Amino acid sequence: MPVNFRKKNRRMRGKTTHGWGTKKKHRGSGSQGGAGWGGAKKHKRSFIYSYEPEHFGKKGFFSLCKKLKFINIDDLNDMEGNDIDLTSLGYDKLLSRGKLNRAITVKISASSAKAKEKIEKAGGKVLGGKD
Repeated sequence: MPVNFRKKNRRMRGKTTHGWGTKKKHRGSGSQGGAGWGGAKKHKRSFIYSYEPEHFGKKGFFSLCKKLKFINIDDLNDMEGNDIDLTSLGYDKLLSRGKLNRAITVKISASSAKAKEKIEKAGGKVLGGKD
């Protein structure tokens, strides 16, 4: 029979740590300061801020306003055709940056006065473009 044939718990009787080093090493989750989310609002708070920042709820503000999608006149030069429906392409407003090379008809729900003026100067039309 080998020398250490008896089970470990029998052999370790009388020894404080049973082979787990210093006194505190082999305690349960108490050595971590609590199991699971235990200590999340106290001593483990910085850990949770780092690794799960939305655990305590989202932070800050968000806007209820709809973000409009704009397009400028110089972007219209790249588009094919003379009749362009910007509303179906997902744009909300036409702005006036750039120059127009050709006469086009643009359908959009809103446009700036200067953009409308530039398109009409080039010989085109803006349909439904309120300011």
